[in-house]
Amino acid sequence: MPPAERRLSTADERRETVLRTALGAFGAKGYYGTTTGEVAKAAGISQAYVYRLFPDKAALFLAVVERCFTRIRESLGEGVARAEGSAPEVVLHAMGEVYTRLIAEDNALLLVQMHAQCAAISEPAVRELLRRGYARTVEYVRGVSGAGEEQVRQFFARGMLCHLVVAVDASGVDAPWARTLSAGIRHH
Repeated sequence: MPPAERRLSTADERRETVLRTALGAFGAKGYYGTTTGEVAKAAGISQAYVYRLFPDKAALFLAVVERCFTRIRESLGEGVARAEGSAPEVVLHAMGEVYTRLIAEDNALLLVQMHAQCAAISEPAVRELLRRGYARTVEYVRGVSGAGEEQVRQFFARGMLCHLVVAVDASGVDAPWARTLSAGIRHH
């Protein structure tokens, strides 16, 4: 029997591996706390190869944040497909349900979003990427739901509140402030 042929990873496959690994690394330690060396080691490749795929840590982080926006957009689309009606409230609710499942299943996605918001304060490239990403997401939500300005604003405000409730584990705290913040916020 001839030896099994070994298939080498393509650059695209390695890029995907690096992005997936970097999502977890940046989620755990943030933009400032993560090195490309740590990402390379976790991905099982050399740091030099990471730099062949991404010119610097900032480019890698931006690619990870963009990946988060893509996954969020995909999940919102799933919500639209699952909506049991076309009224704006129904569509927004369905998108919210799918999003809460997404961040519950992939904690790193939520963490990277929060780290990106923090980094945007002092990193212009991150700030600009977040602006573009949120612009696309807001317009998508508005377009597919038919919701008005206030409904869209409330949808995003609720999402940000959901991030806070998860971050401080407010649903696990028996105190008036925690009950106030987490009332009506569903966890998966």
